[in-house]
Amino acid sequence: MKFDLEEDHKLLQDLVARFVRDALMPLEQKVLARDAEGKGAYISAEEKTAVDALSQEMGLWGLDAPEDVGGADLPAVAMIGVNIEMGKTCVPYHLPPDSPNLRMLMATVNADQRERYLAPYVKQGTVSAIGISEPGAGGDPAMMTTRAVREGDDWVINGRKIWISRAADADFTILMAVTDKEKGARGGISAFLVDKGTPGFNVLRRIPMLGGQFTYEVALEDCRVPHANLLGTEGQGFAPMQIRLSTRRLQMASWSIGMAMRALEMMLDYAPQRVTFGEPLSHRQSVQWWITDAAAKIRAARLMTYETAWKLDQGADVRTDVSMVKAYATEMAYEVLDHAMQLYGAMGVTKELPLSLMQAQMRTMRIYDGPTEVHKWVVARNLLGLKR
Repeated sequence: MKFDLEEDHKLLQDLVARFVRDALMPLEQKVLARDAEGKGAYISAEEKTAVDALSQEMGLWGLDAPEDVGGADLPAVAMIGVNIEMGKTCVPYHLPPDSPNLRMLMATVNADQRERYLAPYVKQGTVSAIGISEPGAGGDPAMMTTRAVREGDDWVINGRKIWISRAADADFTILMAVTDKEKGARGGISAFLVDKGTPGFNVLRRIPMLGGQFTYEVALEDCRVPHANLLGTEGQGFAPMQIRLSTRRLQMASWSIGMAMRALEMMLDYAPQRVTFGEPLSHRQSVQWWITDAAAKIRAARLMTYETAWKLDQGADVRTDVSMVKAYATEMAYEVLDHAMQLYGAMGVTKELPLSLMQAQMRTMRIYDGPTEVHKWVVARNLLGLKR
């Protein structure tokens, strides 16, 4: 058994680590200050332009995209190392293009859509969003009510979507809708590419979230989309959507590992320095146990995540593995961050250190793309052989 990354993948991870250290971490204080002022945790347009230029110059765009559209076509295993490093900062920046939507596009686009959407997504850094969840239904596809009805060469979409990141800014949104009520989630859900500015695609409100993040609620009111923008096969949108969700869940697990590693590094740095009642915190058994548990759980999460990515690269069915990894890694990182905040005392809960912002971001990840309880239910159901 081999437990090391390929040499070129190690070099890539080192490159991303340098990018995070030199380009993103210096922006942390600005991001934390904006969040403290109630403006949200974000980088400005000018900062993003500079960071985009540097990441593109360093060859960090399109890492897992196909080579024929300008990508590097890296395997899932290599992307785990990349995303672990990206998770070590609280600065909200994603290397273009966003991998989950990219993977869904790769699995579904035809030649025309490849030229109009996939290529610009990789080469130009166009922005995408995805609309799955609905008010009252969450992400349960069986409860989806947004409808798309064929009218000649168009589809007319009506319904509501919520919890959509980047909906107001995205150049295009992948929108999930029911095209056959009788079949529902089993052959009746389709995906559509909706361009920015399409009449009937109405952003109702921006919703402030924990961690200085924002999502949006969208109303589809006779939103007319050309048939050429049907993504994949009519009625077969569920499986590609699962590809997208599995990619995001592995990404979240990797970010969680990175955040926990950053928190552990901060504990190791601070515990010997801080003296209370005549002894350094590093001499306290509770602190020693926090550090030991963090190191062990980080290792367990890292090995499990890499194994799942390796199995994915081999073409295996990893749905159960992904649920296990997503649930374990996010809960693990939340605990490690909480212990780091406790170790730092009052300073740990200020908005001057990245810990509180990272923990708030982690709190949302314990819900996004399936809450922990649902993933545990999925794992148990599959292990027990229970039918839904």
